[in-house]
Amino acid sequence: MPKSVPSGKVHKRISNGQSCKVICFNVEKVNEVKKSLPTEKEFEELVGLYAALGSITRLKIIFSLAKSELCVCDISNVLGLSIPATSHQLKYLYEQKLLKYRNDGKMVYYSLNSEELISILKDDVQFIENSFME
Repeated sequence: MPKSVPSGKVHKRISNGQSCKVICFNVEKVNEVKKSLPTEKEFEELVGLYAALGSITRLKIIFSLAKSELCVCDISNVLGLSIPATSHQLKYLYEQKLLKYRNDGKMVYYSLNSEELISILKDDVQFIENSFME
């Protein structure tokens, strides 16, 4: 059973031999970190966002729409995909609240729901270029 130590550290003996004999941690720092973490709901939303961004096709759509609003057939041509395959990806991004659309007669035009997203993604590309492409 962990016991408190006046220095704000907790010690616990471990007997499995595969790790340190004593675990020490600063209770104040651990509590501070726990309080600073996003909520479980926010983590779930973040996982959903990264899942949506976890596809080259969907990233290409987002970067394409950063240039301007595009209709489904234009996006299809940019990607080199069929219109049904493109529509499937657009629907997924829309359901994740990353895109918005408008109807104009028989045409459907998509655009980014937030300009912040492309700004963040461009920063990510710059980070990759600076960090990993040496």
